[in-house]
Amino acid sequence: MKSVARTDRGRVRSINQDVVMALDEFTKVPFNLYVVADGMGGAKAGDYAAKALVQYVKEYIDNNDEGTIGLIRKAIEYANIKIYELSKNNEQLQGMGSTVVAAGISADTLYAFNVGDSRLYLVRDKLIQITRDHSFVENEVAKGHITRESREYKLNKNYITRAVGIEKEVEVDIFEVELLEGDKILLCSDGLSNMIDDKEIYDIISKSKSLDSAVDALIETANEKGGTDNISAILINYEREV
Repeated sequence: MKSVARTDRGRVRSINQDVVMALDEFTKVPFNLYVVADGMGGAKAGDYAAKALVQYVKEYIDNNDEGTIGLIRKAIEYANIKIYELSKNNEQLQGMGSTVVAAGISADTLYAFNVGDSRLYLVRDKLIQITRDHSFVENEVAKGHITRESREYKLNKNYITRAVGIEKEVEVDIFEVELLEGDKILLCSDGLSNMIDDKEIYDIISKSKSLDSAVDALIETANEKGGTDNISAILINYEREV
């Protein structure tokens, strides 16, 4: 498996509260692991939450011998408990939390996990959003009250309804996708998906000559459109094992 992972502060925020992790060769378990975390809280708390989430996810997987893809969900739940306890016991970290989108790839199957509004896309003959945002506006779209093109959607899309570390328990959504040779997988924070629409994301990836140039172009484009948030992306090229 080949991947490129990058994170950028953007043009408005003073610090970067996004954290990425890409493990193309994961010797402890029989799957590749990729994670994007987007922290929230205060400047210090959000930064701490995202770093802690990635750290706790890897720690849990490293220290458990189960070796199945379900470890990723359990690792996110473990991180949730740890971050929640830290938030309750440290006044400077109160209210902190983080979104997370994670991918585990085992043989020809992709398993996606998400909490919040960081996303995972499958890049095939078009861009397909696999995860579903846990946000106020997506709930309203599901109910038929608004559309994604509406002004209300654009004004309220940053209000998320689920995050890691906010409550004692967290519900992790899980998706399973069969992969085909040549597929690419994109994990990103909302600093990318809020700035660039799906068609443009697909065009950039499909026209780029390499994973590196594609990720660079995605981040550069998000910054050109304002860079109002931290921008993170992991782009994976799926190669069938022989």
